[in-house]
Amino acid sequence: MFQNVSKLGSDQAMTTIHQLGPFRLDKMGEILFRGAEPVSLGQRAVALLRVLVERAGAPVSKNALIEAAWPGLAVEEGNLTVQIAALRRVFEEVPGGESWIETLPRRGYRYVGPVMAIEDKGLAAATMMRPASQLALPNKSSIAVLPFDNMSSVPEQDYFCDGMVEDIITGLSRIRWLFVIARNSSFIYQGRSVDIKQIGRELGVRYVLQGSVRKATNRVRITAQLVEADSGAHLWAERYDRPLDDIFAVQDEITMCVVGAIEPSLRRVEIERVKRQRPNNLNAYDLVLRSLPFVFTRLPTDAARAISLLEDALKLEPNYGAAHAFLSWCIHARFRRGGLHLDDRIAALHHAHAAIVHGNDDATALAAAAFVIVMDEHDTATALKLFERALELSNSNVFALSCSALTLGFLGKTELAIERAQQALRLSPFDSWNHFPHAALAISYFHTKRYEDAVDAAQSGVNSNPGFSAVRAFLTAALVRLERMDDAKAAAREILECEPSWTIRRAKDIFGVVPAVFGPFAQAWREVGLPDDRRPEPRQCVHPIRQSTSALGP
Repeated sequence: MFQNVSKLGSDQAMTTIHQLGPFRLDKMGEILFRGAEPVSLGQRAVALLRVLVERAGAPVSKNALIEAAWPGLAVEEGNLTVQIAALRRVFEEVPGGESWIETLPRRGYRYVGPVMAIEDKGLAAATMMRPASQLALPNKSSIAVLPFDNMSSVPEQDYFCDGMVEDIITGLSRIRWLFVIARNSSFIYQGRSVDIKQIGRELGVRYVLQGSVRKATNRVRITAQLVEADSGAHLWAERYDRPLDDIFAVQDEITMCVVGAIEPSLRRVEIERVKRQRPNNLNAYDLVLRSLPFVFTRLPTDAARAISLLEDALKLEPNYGAAHAFLSWCIHARFRRGGLHLDDRIAALHHAHAAIVHGNDDATALAAAAFVIVMDEHDTATALKLFERALELSNSNVFALSCSALTLGFLGKTELAIERAQQALRLSPFDSWNHFPHAALAISYFHTKRYEDAVDAAQSGVNSNPGFSAVRAFLTAALVRLERMDDAKAAAREILECEPSWTIRRAKDIFGVVPAVFGPFAQAWREVGLPDDRRPEPRQCVHPIRQSTSALGP
């Protein structure tokens, strides 16, 4: 997080709460909460977390951490290691949380998880997650699907429950007239006892679906109920006790019952829209579910874990479109952040094109493939067609909206980029991926010379994901154009702390597709002293494997 930017700096004194995914760090009270419950952590661990979060995305030396937790004392480095391990054990309770604190060999540690500063204005700690005001209901039927409770005796089955709910959300999001809150926002209520009416107000929805899952050997028992949020009235409820092989049929049946309860006059063709191709092999499906917590973090260590699981899934089912898409995304992350190796680039594009062939009815798979193709192949024409196909399938798919908004921003299509970015933020106000739509807004506002708006959007992106160096770069450029050079220089330093290899040339390779969009950014970065280049890039990083039909490649 940019601690030096004047807007953040002016608020810092009264900001004592930081939202870390489902956790809240109360710096004043030196307590970490999950939901409304305090987490059992010692004061030294909380002190370490406070320093890491305050400098989120930037390295913190071991000496600085030791001084924060043991001021004025001479302690063994092993004490620091023990406290960091305690923090990681707490974060491991949420998908991907074990990667939120990075170890930097011989340097220290860095917090790279989600973080958002919340102003402390005397509100009770338990209400700090709530938006400042109630979200207005959209002008069509709207629903949030809460995480289903895992009723088995095996906590490790949480991934299965979450994956099943995600499939139900995907099915509902294929209904064009239905406004569906994205998983990443509805899942902030996981493990919390919250009134349905409150959820309806906070997410701005008319209906809430909740339930439970019990999986044992080869059978699964599912209960589900649909509630009208405003009145608390139960509109529909059902219980299923089926063989595990019927899991996809049950998911579709729940989805269709929900749709039928919300819109009794629904035409049959709309109900059929919720169905899509499913994997034939349940073991392959299980492996994909296990990979999901590691797929979208964009961290090389997580990508490696996901790649292994996804490769095993494809051995069992070679035509599994979602597995190809997620594997493409992970290899792309390894390519961009793990050395720019040509083999990774070729493999990422191979699986992206396989996802198009085998996942043509899966909006998320198509969006992932489109983004990899535009980033690593620079084939903008194909990517834009894929994004349109994805949103035809599911106009509530936040991932497709976010990735397409960022791509459209790169291309200078600002009006549509802003529209899709704002739609993504409304569909998923608490999404850990909100740095993408915020980045799209920052690019679009900068391109149209709305520099104040660009600063606000970029700062929101930094707060959403402090490790995302690109949005820090957009913030720097906007600050330069506002002639806030001290803030811009501080922001520029944060870019290089976050990504030491960052250069203008590498930024151009990633999104320098349209000179009219990229040129003003590059000029602002040069004015603040950011490096143009450090060393020649590998040849394969600059030339696409296949010539782009759009003739817009860098």
